Amino acid sequence: MDSWLWWVGAALLLAAIEMLSLDLVLIMLAGGALAGGVTAAAGGELWLQIVVACVVSALLLFTLRPWLLRHLRQRVPLVETNAAAHVGRPALVLAEVTETGGRVKLAGEVWSARLEDDGVPNSTGHVPAGVEVRVVRIDGATAVVAPVATSHEQPERSA
Repeated sequence: MDSWLWWVGAALLLAAIEMLSLDLVLIMLAGGALAGGVTAAAGGELWLQIVVACVVSALLLFTLRPWLLRHLRQRVPLVETNAAAHVGRPALVLAEVTETGGRVKLAGEVWSARLEDDGVPNSTGHVPAGVEVRVVRIDGATAVVAPVATSHEQPERSA
């Protein structure tokens, strides 16, 4: 069997797996495999086929892929999912939240929570139950929260 068929087969396999990942990495490697196949069909030695496949793959990865990603992200908005979607959402404190622990109700679920280091609302360093907080980030299975400034409180501004 001709070696160019192996290259084309590898390119098709990589392209098929790319459909699952949608990361635009494997499709660039598939382009390199096709270039290796063209080199094989033209009668190039095996070492030349491998070099061409590697060089073309690298060029596609470092030139075409960033450009494609940039234009794809401009056209299609990034929708946060899973835990990342909770960042910025309000939550209700169920059990006092301190810098070391607590519980909040977030999007209908009870989450373990802790205060952000600079999110201390008063000198005691806690947020009592019944107070609304905002999720700053998700750290593993813990919501890192900060108190929501009410209309009568003025948030401190750093100069």
